[in-house]
Amino acid sequence: MFESHRTSINVLNAWSESQEELHETQPVSPRGTRKCVKTKKKRRKQQRGEKRSVSAPQLCTEDAFPANGDPKEAKYRPDEPIVRGIFQIGKKSHDVVLTATRVTWTSIQPESPTADRDVKKQEEYVELKDVFAVKVKRRRSAGQQMGGTLLGITLFQCKRKGLKLKDHAIHLNNLSVDHCEIWFKTLKEILNGFKNRPKSLKVFVNPTSHKKEAYKIYLDEVAPLFKLADIQADVTITERKGHALSILKECSLEDYDGVVCVGGDGSVAEVAHGLLLRAQMDAGRDTDSIFTPVQAALPLGIIPAGSTDVVACSVHGKRHAVTAAMHIIMGHRQPVDMCSFSSMGRLVKFGFSAMFGFGGRMLALAERHRWMPPSQRREFALIKTLANLKPEECELSFITSRGTEEQTKAEPNRDGGDICVDDSWQTRQGLYLNVSIMAIPCLCSMAPRGLAPNTRLSNGSMALIAVGNTSRSEFIKHLKRYSSTNNQFSFSFIETHTVKAVRLRSRSQGSWADEEENEECDSKNTPIISSEGTHPWNIDGDLVEVPSELLVRVHPQLLTLFGADMEEADESPVKCSCI
Repeated sequence: MFESHRTSINVLNAWSESQEELHETQPVSPRGTRKCVKTKKKRRKQQRGEKRSVSAPQLCTEDAFPANGDPKEAKYRPDEPIVRGIFQIGKKSHDVVLTATRVTWTSIQPESPTADRDVKKQEEYVELKDVFAVKVKRRRSAGQQMGGTLLGITLFQCKRKGLKLKDHAIHLNNLSVDHCEIWFKTLKEILNGFKNRPKSLKVFVNPTSHKKEAYKIYLDEVAPLFKLADIQADVTITERKGHALSILKECSLEDYDGVVCVGGDGSVAEVAHGLLLRAQMDAGRDTDSIFTPVQAALPLGIIPAGSTDVVACSVHGKRHAVTAAMHIIMGHRQPVDMCSFSSMGRLVKFGFSAMFGFGGRMLALAERHRWMPPSQRREFALIKTLANLKPEECELSFITSRGTEEQTKAEPNRDGGDICVDDSWQTRQGLYLNVSIMAIPCLCSMAPRGLAPNTRLSNGSMALIAVGNTSRSEFIKHLKRYSSTNNQFSFSFIETHTVKAVRLRSRSQGSWADEEENEECDSKNTPIISSEGTHPWNIDGDLVEVPSELLVRVHPQLLTLFGADMEEADESPVKCSCI
């Protein structure tokens, strides 16, 4: 069938020894192989002398597949057969047809006098947009490194099951070298037309994340998939806090199609901040004044390997490393809003969320007891902060967002005045136990509906949640509702707004660290929050010292993540045992 497409012996040998191989050490049933060859010969006899219904097999050229990777815009019609042949799939022989958009196979059933010719043959297919790799399949003996018996080719498909993504292999068995070569080259040409799929990635792995399992997760679950998809990964195992940030400031980003972070929310926040800071540096933006930031040059992929992974859950809907890796491999992209945090006219950092009051105090206390195991440290900080629950006297100003697509108009202003043109600030003064500002839903296992369920990934706004002064018991009721189906904001002391800018001024005198020093004179560590007149903020799980005022602005679609917008995470509610 493919005699006109035979190539020279040298080309065939080079193709046979290529790296695009899938090794199989277990033998395939000889009976099944003979059946496939016999059926193929029978079909050739039936077609002898008849005009073929499809054009001769041909390799796809670059003109056939445009730069955007959309096969529908190619010179081939989506339903036009490009290559056709017979393969053994499972235990049966199939007539397989390749078009610009899919691979379709139909079981070959020999006719018999009693067969019902009107029965439609069962047809199966796989969309090429869901295929991320094609490999040559060989059988090798134990210890054999090269060569081996050709078995056929294997397609690797990205399959969805609920919120999870997983890889699925489709084996097309055929012993003909010529036959498999044409199919392999044609499929590779089509798959290379999907330009959104990365081929080179910069990977940062935080080896200390959660239970120090991040690097093992990457090696066992992510790296094999990257290798299967022919993705070159430049891996850096971070050695200290700020290591990834320093590399992103200096490395050549032109060599990569994306950046990947394997770790928890703190690692993700550092890499995201590094990408955006590098973008401002390349654009010559002055971050010492209020400015309009530019978008990051590369998308960011997040492999969840932390304790809560709220950013990964918000984007993928699931804490699942394989799902995150498949989103990266398939090139799925989701723009997300981010915040800029500024104080005294200078940029503090970029981030997704922030908490002041209870959230900041709890994180500061946990950081002072890093000698404890992580889970024990978190529970200790939570219980002690609840025991010493105190409100903060604040002046809270904000600008409401009137539309989901409305963007903040900014102008430089060094004196800290209004930054939004034609908008008015609303101001509240009083005692607050906690103030949360979030640009994403912040889904996690303990808050399956999200810490900020009324916001989305890219609606151009932030959720402002201000918890006023109340009793300890009422505040605990509010916290417990995050893990239930009840509305956690249906309390008289809670105020929520959809905003695009927030300014918070703390009127509390002195430093909270001084209070803690007086209460814990026997502390094993020196307090981290020790600067006079500063207050602890929890920005994406990172403790940040901020003077009396912090300005938060949302910037629509400032960063692109590998993933998809999930409305709800498929996580069962997990209640915190210490509340």
